[in-house]
Amino acid sequence: MSITISLSPEEEKRLRERAARAGQDVAAYVRQLIHREIHGVSEALAPFRHEVDKSGISDEELRVFFEEVREEIWQEKHGKPNGMS
Repeated sequence: MSITISLSPEEEKRLRERAARAGQDVAAYVRQLIHREIHGVSEALAPFRHEVDKSGISDEELRVFFEEVREEIWQEKHGKPNGMS
């Protein structure tokens, strides 16, 4: 796939500088950035996903768990709403 993007002169200058510091031409440097962006999160989450799969927890149970944790954190940060003990 080929992509054409427009950069400001300052963006182009900074991109060329960063590529040079990485010892790469601009195209290789941009490919590396895109690869890292696309695969970085998936690779970082792979151990977590493996443990979830091993646990046997369903997607719904995992969703509820994270909602409960998020709510607990919100309550700790903002205080309990009126009517709650």
